[in-house]
Amino acid sequence: MVEGQEYRLEVPQNAEGQRLDQFLTNRSLYLSRSRVQHLIESGQVLVNNKTRRSSYRVRTGDMIEMRIPPPDEETTLVPEEIPLDIIYEDEDLLVVNKPQGMVVHPAAGHWKGTLVNALMNHCTQLSGINGCLRPGIVHRLDKDTTGLLLVSKTDIAHQELTHQLKERKIKRIYLALVMGEVKEERGIIDAPIGRDPRERKRMAVLSPGTPGVREARTLSLIHI
Repeated sequence: MVEGQEYRLEVPQNAEGQRLDQFLTNRSLYLSRSRVQHLIESGQVLVNNKTRRSSYRVRTGDMIEMRIPPPDEETTLVPEEIPLDIIYEDEDLLVVNKPQGMVVHPAAGHWKGTLVNALMNHCTQLSGINGCLRPGIVHRLDKDTTGLLLVSKTDIAHQELTHQLKERKIKRIYLALVMGEVKEERGIIDAPIGRDPRERKRMAVLSPGTPGVREARTLSLIHI
């Protein structure tokens, strides 16, 4: 979701009964629950043209309007000379290997030292579709996840990459170290995903949540 824009969402049947703040947080990759609650409390969120509390239980068919105000001037980004591991680059995009411990874009508590700060120092132009706090950012990775990120230099490239991600023409492959007994070497995980209610920075299998289908396979086993 982009700063300084308005959004309209219709509550699907599988979200019936969720708290309003939970519903909006589960559908945003960038807004924390506390930020969503602040937007609700400040009247930036309407449910069927009425203000509601964060604790309101949404109903199937509810129409939710949310306005995300633009950031304050003091949050203006500053380019920083931070080394980048660039895997590929041309006039339209970059593929960057993000290291563990680096935040992708500035947010509360992380205004400096982010990937965006480094990109602004490296590039003379980045797409502006995702707002002034996330220039060039097409998708994101968590702070403690290492991996490749697509960065767009132009708005046209950003739109095309976003379309390809939505249509699943771009595949995302994750390597994970898992503890426990593996019953099958490969299979399909078809389960709803949402923010872990006990640890908001983590995603977990959560019902109701955002539908998700993922293919998983075991590469190797370590016996301890």
